Formats: sequence, C-alpha cells, structure tokens
Amino acid sequence: MSDPKDFDVIVIGAGPAGLCCAKGLAQSGLRVALVERQPQAALADPAFDGREIALTHRSLQILRGLSVWQRIAAGDVSPIKRADVSTGTSPKRLRFDHRDTACAALGYLVPNHAIRRAAYEAAAEEPAISLFAGQEVASVRTDRDAVTVRSGGGQAWRAALLVAADSRFSDTRRGVGIAADMVDFGKCMLVCRMQHERAHDETARECFFEHCTVASLPLNGNESSLVVTVTAAEGRRLQDMEPADFSADIEAKFQARLGSMRLSSTRHVYPLVATFARRFVGPRFALVGDAAVGMHPVTAHGFNLGLRSQDTLAESLRRAAARGGDIGAADGLLRYESLHRRHARPLYLATNAIVRLYTDPRPLAALVRRAALEVADRFAPFKHAALAALTEANRLGH
Repeated sequence: MSDPKDFDVIVIGAGPAGLCCAKGLAQSGLRVALVERQPQAALADPAFDGREIALTHRSLQILRGLSVWQRIAAGDVSPIKRADVSTGTSPKRLRFDHRDTACAALGYLVPNHAIRRAAYEAAAEEPAISLFAGQEVASVRTDRDAVTVRSGGGQAWRAALLVAADSRFSDTRRGVGIAADMVDFGKCMLVCRMQHERAHDETARECFFEHCTVASLPLNGNESSLVVTVTAAEGRRLQDMEPADFSADIEAKFQARLGSMRLSSTRHVYPLVATFARRFVGPRFALVGDAAVGMHPVTAHGFNLGLRSQDTLAESLRRAAARGGDIGAADGLLRYESLHRRHARPLYLATNAIVRLYTDPRPLAALVRRAALEVADRFAPFKHAALAALTEANRLGH
C-alpha cells in the first residue's frame, strides 16, 4: 500500500459536476485530486447518451468562468425560445416566450456528452488538477486534520477536504454515513433524437397523458430530442421496437404535431428516481451535484442545480482560503450547506409535486391539471416568476 499523496481537496467523481468542481477549486489556487472509476479514454471522448441539457443563463455564466462554454461547438448549442405545456387532449396550454423576458432565449440545449467533453478538456489543462482515472474508491477515513481516501488498486490520497460528486446513488455519500431521501417514481425515461417534417419553431413541448409524458426539445434544424416517460416495461418495449415502428408510435403520441417523424439516433432508457441528501456536509466532507440533490428532469433543473452547488461550494472555500483559514473547517462547509439547501429544497419539492399532479390518473386530478394550466397561463405574476426560474437571468452572480 503506497503512502498517501497530499492535496488540498479530493473530488470523487469526474462527471460534469465533478469536473467543473475540480476546475473551479483549481482556479482558486487549490491542489485537487480528481478520482474517477471510469478510464481516462471514456472521459476524454464520452459517448452520446441521448440526454440534452437545458442550460440557464446563470449556468452559462458559470461555464464561461470555468472555460468550459468556450469549448462547446456552436453546432451543439440549440436555443429554446418558447415552451408549451399541455395535458391530454385538452386545448388548454401553458405557454412561455422569451419575448416576455429580456433574454434572447429561455435557455440553451447542449448534449450531455458535449458538456462532459468540454469540462474534461478544461480540467485537463489545469496543472493544479491531478486526475486518477480507473480508480475504485475502497475506503474513506477522516480525522481531525485531514481526510484519507484509498483505492482498491492500492493508491491513496490525503487532503483537507473531500468532495463527493459521484451521482445520485453516491457510494461515497453512503460510505461516510449520510442518508438520502429517495423518491422512486416507478417510471423510466426514454431519450433519443428524431427528425421531423414540420419546423419546431425553437419551441419545447411537453404533454402529460394519463399513462405517459411526451416531450420534444428543439435542436438545430428539423430535429428534436425526444423524452418519453413510461413504465419500465413500456420503456423496454419502445427501446426494442424496429426503428420504423418506433417512429410511427412516437408520431402518434405527438398527434402528428411535428408531421412525420423518423428516429435519428440510438435510444437510451434511464430510471426516474429523485434523491435529496439529509445533509450536504460532514466532517471535512461535502456533496455536490446529484450526490447532493438528484432531480426529476421535468423542470430541467438537474444539471443547473448541480452546477450551482459546486459554484457555491467553491466560493465558500475561496473565502476560507483568502482568510488563511482551514478549507475543511465546519463554518465554511455549513455556509455552503445553508445556501444550497435554501435554493434546492423548494425546487425539489415543487418539482416532485408537479410530477405527482401531472401523472395522477384519477379523473379529479385531470380536472385540476386542466384548470391549473388555464389559470397559470392567464396569471401574469406566476408566469413572470416561472420565467425567472427557467432562465435564471435574475440570479447572475452570487
């Protein structure tokens, strides 16, 4: 067993949130060990996974500051200028339009794998980051002055602070004894890309039916990212269908709103489980990204919230470092937890409430859904508040 290598911070998990966190901490002058179970080749050239991330304006600002946004190709960025929410076959709609804001778009869609690649490139150029890929964490030990992490391969790292960014099912979170509240929605999400006959007009569409939810996110050209929320059995059936049969099935689900449709990518299925850690920090330990809060994707806050978490933590650590203090001390970590919990908890609860209401098959729920859409579309204060949450244009800066 080798002696531990010394760093200021150890980050476990090199997904987008972990990579951005490592980059932000390194920009603050901290030496970072980034530990990831995947091989380096998978980080440098991540595969298409079907997911498109809707970025808010605040997230764009954070990504620019990390030199991530500048590395994303213009062809991978698709603006969302309008959003249309409906339920069943009801003609009632809740509509949002960027012209009701001061923004050129409500948000911007970027493929998840493009964000991952750009974040890896930004982290890889940072001399203060040491990447240890292909390493499975075997143990974590914390004492009064430091935290020590050991891998199954015999490597070891020691630092003043450990940050877990290893998914909503975080092994590290569980390993240090932090529980998480979990909501299993009993559904899965099938995602893919589809070409279609009619223009999408840069409009995101989401329709809640009794047994499924279908959404289309506008990509460049006459192509959209498709998101279908169904049972696991139905998800497997859709994934295994012949492409022509699948395209016809989806076209029918969209009631031909986009004309004829054709599958243009691989299909991917993900379980829908939301998580909320009961604590975001512990002794010399912090959670960021999905390890802290794993959101249902219906309100598109997941990665934006994760990006904000690492930004908030980095700012707290910068303050401690500027004072010459201990970056793993409890006061700075508790400040981070307070700020992130205050922002994340209402979003998490509201998102889960929306999912429950709009997937409830009872007739009374259907009436409430239709009434809620009509009232919300006509109630200007609600729409203004919703637009502010969607764009985060009013939350720029700290």
